[in-house]
Amino acid sequence: MEKILNPKREMWSEILARPQIKNDDLVKICKDVFADIIKDGDKAVVKYTSSFDQVDIDHIQVTETEFEDAEQQVSIELKFAIREAYKNISTFHSLQKAEKIEFISPDGFRCWQEARGIEKVGLYIPGGSAPLFSTVLMLAIPASLSGCQEIILCTPPNKSGQINPAILWTARLCGVTQVYKVGGIQAIGALTFGTESIPRVYKIFGPGNQYVTAAKQLANQYGVAIDMPAGPSEVMVVADHSSCPAFIAADLLSQAEHGPDSQVVLVTPEIDLLEKVEKELQEQLAALPRESIAIKALENSKFIVLNDLDECMQLANEYGAEHLILCIENYNERVPEVINAGSVFLGNYSPESAGDYASGTNHTLPTNGFAKAYSGVNMDAFCKKITFQEISEEGLKSLAPTIEIMAENEQLIAHKRAVEIRVQNLK
Repeated sequence: MEKILNPKREMWSEILARPQIKNDDLVKICKDVFADIIKDGDKAVVKYTSSFDQVDIDHIQVTETEFEDAEQQVSIELKFAIREAYKNISTFHSLQKAEKIEFISPDGFRCWQEARGIEKVGLYIPGGSAPLFSTVLMLAIPASLSGCQEIILCTPPNKSGQINPAILWTARLCGVTQVYKVGGIQAIGALTFGTESIPRVYKIFGPGNQYVTAAKQLANQYGVAIDMPAGPSEVMVVADHSSCPAFIAADLLSQAEHGPDSQVVLVTPEIDLLEKVEKELQEQLAALPRESIAIKALENSKFIVLNDLDECMQLANEYGAEHLILCIENYNERVPEVINAGSVFLGNYSPESAGDYASGTNHTLPTNGFAKAYSGVNMDAFCKKITFQEISEEGLKSLAPTIEIMAENEQLIAHKRAVEIRVQNLK
């Protein structure tokens, strides 16, 4: 863990740099896989699943029998927990539904806006070192609430060619229409172009490794929208004297165990806090099944000491963390100062894990500094906003002079005449 004491402001961007992934060949690999999928469809998907994942699959789509088997395999306790999380996530996201808005002019015209769910969406659910059934909740719930007609889920199979039963059970609970045993670049390619089995979608959602991220960005070039650019998971904790070192260490490790390329950062004006957190990290690491992964991630971690909380908040905005935890006194007073963050956790008893699973907010968030420009996944991400207008004869007469003079000055005479001809017809 790198310790940085009172760095000069001009050094902030350098010390906050994310771990760089060598991806010189990623785009070429993605393009090659995409080309094969365009040419060979399902055959290419099966080939790359065998090559990349060392899994041979007989059929790509999950069958009804497999859904029924999953129903039997998921424990009652886990079903109860998933349903509780489902309730909170659904309630919070339901509040985000876009209402119809309308402007009615007394001069004889009206404009309004309505939301429509994206017809076909693709959900990518990682399933490598950890089967993320929680991500099914985070993506499928808002997709379903938004009225998306086709919700297509792709997730990599295990070495036996099966999908984790909790993923399947959650997918059925959330209204997913089809599930496919496909991961990685080949899954994104199949959703981008469509195959004999897998439908082409209009927008792709979901986190993934560097290959999935590169594939999603390439898919964007082929006319398929994506939720956001993404990278390795990250957390920044801003802490002061009121914080609990054990809590801080636990939060840092909860991100570190995601993967060796995850980044965790502690920012504080309290230099004495570093040693206490470091001691807690060592004690808690030993109890983690994913200790080796967390240790590698901690090699990218930084402990930064600044002069005061004002500087800490400024640094947090410079970083734009996926997860920002404020373990500080009077944290509500600091909320207006948060400009760049994916999701914020306030106080000693708001662990990032709550947002990952069950409190109601979405855990699919911008990483790698993209929180400066992107929101996390929400209801808007699954909707399009369509505007409508209706203009009466009197309304057109009232608007005509404004439209005509503007069109004439932009030298778009056909625009002017589209109004002029109608007005003349009214005389």
